[in-house]
Amino acid sequence: MLTISDVSKSYGTRELFSDVSLFVARTDRLGLVGPNGAGKSTLFGLILGEERPDTGIIEWERGADFGYLPQESAPVGDESILHIATSGKALEPTEDNYDIDYTLEPRAHTILAGLGFKEGDAHKPAKSFSGGWIMRAHLARLLVAEPALLLLDEPTNHLDLEALLWFQEYLSRYPGGLVVISHDRAFLNALCTGMLELRAGTLHYYHGNYDDFLKEKEARKEQQLAQFKNQQREIAHLQVFVDRFGAKASMASRAKSKEKQIERLKEAAVEEPSEELKRINFKFPQPIRSGLKVIELKNVRQAYGEKVVYTDLNFTAERGQRIVLVGPNGAGKSTLLKILAGNLAIQGGLREFGSNVTAGYFAQQRTDTLREDATVFEMMMELRTNENQLTEQQARAILGSFLFRKDDVHKKIGVLSGGEKSRLNLARLLVDPPNLLLMDEPTTHLDIGSIDAMVNALKGYTGTLIFISHDVHFIRSLAETVLHVHSGRLTSYAGNYDYYLEKSKATNARAALTAGFTDARPEAHKGAAKKAAPAPPPSSGGP
Repeated sequence: MLTISDVSKSYGTRELFSDVSLFVARTDRLGLVGPNGAGKSTLFGLILGEERPDTGIIEWERGADFGYLPQESAPVGDESILHIATSGKALEPTEDNYDIDYTLEPRAHTILAGLGFKEGDAHKPAKSFSGGWIMRAHLARLLVAEPALLLLDEPTNHLDLEALLWFQEYLSRYPGGLVVISHDRAFLNALCTGMLELRAGTLHYYHGNYDDFLKEKEARKEQQLAQFKNQQREIAHLQVFVDRFGAKASMASRAKSKEKQIERLKEAAVEEPSEELKRINFKFPQPIRSGLKVIELKNVRQAYGEKVVYTDLNFTAERGQRIVLVGPNGAGKSTLLKILAGNLAIQGGLREFGSNVTAGYFAQQRTDTLREDATVFEMMMELRTNENQLTEQQARAILGSFLFRKDDVHKKIGVLSGGEKSRLNLARLLVDPPNLLLMDEPTTHLDIGSIDAMVNALKGYTGTLIFISHDVHFIRSLAETVLHVHSGRLTSYAGNYDYYLEKSKATNARAALTAGFTDARPEAHKGAAKKAAPAPPPSSGGP
């Protein structure tokens, strides 16, 4: 369906990738991964024709159509959510198409509901919704249109957990092909039958899902290292002979032969496996020990204008608990987190912190805690107090652990990417570590390696952790208690996320969504990773 042949792309002197080739069939489900800045979104841009390759050819099978979801949504006018969702298909007959798809609107309503829109939202103007909800409407447009190939760039970023589950289940039954850029390990594991890694200018294919990819990548690296060491030993052995006998006339011809053998080995030499790019690497300093009761809410009331979020809310967290808040968007999860952090004044009831409790809040909206006109270094030094006595050297060392090095520390907050702002907020938490840590979607904008580093750091954190996340791998790695937030009420499940899924099935009206956690790939693609066969030769079909 899609053939990429020997494609290269550079910007000035910076080469993003060289001689990239790929064949995508109609049934392929491919995940595209690689470090931030490797060129994943640029590769999508080339496929879409938004940019031109420096060399190489990109060909589409005749008649094949595709749908693309970018990371950010385009501005909208006065159109409704339903109009966006159905804009990929004609609602009225045209000169070229006399058929009307009468299932279009009902299908659009079903998809919008699955993505979290409430009844009545479909006819509201899109501009009255946030950017995240508009992205959901554009995602609905692609699913309604059902193109032969979906190209999705971080599609789960704006989804809450329930919408993500529905989306994952829907894609498991999608009739077309899929190429997705994602940092969500569980999402890639459930859907992908092949993985593409873009790294250091080259594209590598691995059979299987993300976990299969990790195993196969490590196996290839070990094999390459063994071949490299064997070659180097052979070259060194031959060089000893040349050095010893090269000057002797009686051995000159043999020494010359050995030199040529060395040259042939060097020409065909296996390269030493390259080191992985540096990732964030940190540990939480151990915070002071709090009392057993960390925070308690009694009969708390909270509203935004006429919209009441909570009435008579009661909740208690104890030292060392690891709690994840789950529930649909708009249920009040972020509001609850701000109440628990002390960042939001309550309108009724009682909020009581335990003894020696210090709260730290990691905001979903990065500008909640960062000033756009300040530099990275200034935002760190603003945390210096008489108690922590943060020095410039210590600030630079912490920032270095989060990949802010040399002149990077003088960047203005306003020019930072989402991932850089996330890393800076994490760095700030290390200056004076709280013993009550509240995190709202901490994995957004982070690559998989950075998420893994955060998971490892939080596993060693000895304080109390309460967080919101739509990253299933992150939740499964950390949560020991699940708090379901719905209709102003809290339901606690004293177990991990799998326990919550099992116990909530009987009472959850949308229990079918949990099917999205299963491995949705075809049976032929499950199990251990297999070495991939080379891509078939490029087709001669035109676009």
